[in-house]
Amino acid sequence: MVGRWSFPRSRMKMLLLENIHPAAVERLEEAGYSVETVKGALDEDDLIAAIKGVHVLGIRSKTTVSRRVLEEADRLMAVAAFCIGTNQIDLDAASDHGVAVFNAPYSNTRSVVELAIGLMIVLMRDVVDKSAAMHVGQWNKSATGSKELRGKTLGIVGYGAIGSQLSVLAENLGMRVLFYDLSERLALGNARRMRSLDALLAESDVVTLHVDGRRENSNIFGAAQFARMKEGALFLNLSRGHVVDVGALAQAMGSGRGAGAAVDVFPEEPRTNSDPFESPLQGMKNMILTPHIGGSTEEAQEAIAEFAAERLLGYLNRGDTTFSVNLPNVQLAEVSGAHRILHIHKNQPGVLAELNRALAAAGLNILGQHLKTDERTGYVITDVDRDYDPEALRTLKTVPGTLKFRTLH
Repeated sequence: MVGRWSFPRSRMKMLLLENIHPAAVERLEEAGYSVETVKGALDEDDLIAAIKGVHVLGIRSKTTVSRRVLEEADRLMAVAAFCIGTNQIDLDAASDHGVAVFNAPYSNTRSVVELAIGLMIVLMRDVVDKSAAMHVGQWNKSATGSKELRGKTLGIVGYGAIGSQLSVLAENLGMRVLFYDLSERLALGNARRMRSLDALLAESDVVTLHVDGRRENSNIFGAAQFARMKEGALFLNLSRGHVVDVGALAQAMGSGRGAGAAVDVFPEEPRTNSDPFESPLQGMKNMILTPHIGGSTEEAQEAIAEFAAERLLGYLNRGDTTFSVNLPNVQLAEVSGAHRILHIHKNQPGVLAELNRALAAAGLNILGQHLKTDERTGYVITDVDRDYDPEALRTLKTVPGTLKFRTLH
């Protein structure tokens, strides 16, 4: 769908789902936009019904923005994921419709890292099972199987923002740190990169996953990987539910090969707090299950709200696509003494020449122009020096490959 979008801020409709922090609503409304909020996630059909007339959609991890949703969205300009992951959004479809997608890749890093450290300590000391026994009147004071983190080897799978910060804190606690990542990463402190996952598993007393949610990571940790872990090692997954075969994890823990595990994310998760939760991991010894709360601290949610809201405002107010995960990243200053025209198109030959011919035909003098492309999409920002007849710009949508264009004043 080719669309032109240039609306007063008060007429732009924003829909935020899944209890996004009020700081986002406050910041967006303060900037003059109209914001509607919904407490829970929406399924595909409900989202299609709700997204009519919406210019900006805000979600967290439970709402799926599919190609079908994007095809039915008649006014959509941007989607903000108020979380780290974007695997719940069809990024190719968003690009095909000229919809910018933003996330908050760093805002909850500290919260996830602190939870991982806490879970390791609790698992090492068998705190959860001992606490449960106390609640039913059993006094089981024993040092058997209770250990310190100091001197143990931590194996981190995925050495991005979370994995690398965890590396630093774990080392400060006296742990030896190994990591494995498919990308080249700078080792922090005394952490040592392992050239294979098997080598990391063979040496680690604790294995923790911090990989992204791309489709290729589905079930990357299964029975073969659990079999290669050290006897009595601990396992943590605070990344994405679909990266672990939970049946294989249950078998590994049930056989006694693993001394304990902590899981915060699951292949299937309830959409709301009212929905039931079921997992083969329930009821297992020294097994900590948490409801996807790795980044759910007040500090993290407020930081995410502020970061994602600012990314949206940068895009809406000046066309800035910095930190967009699907469009070419262009950092732009505020429009000053000019009018700005933003044009998103398929990356194909001749678009810029055709666009400039259309601008010349409209009688517009170009003060500045910037083009950036990726393998799929092109983004042209043009500043012009005088008022123009809006009708003259209708020819812009006839430029071959045009996905969307809008004007800023």
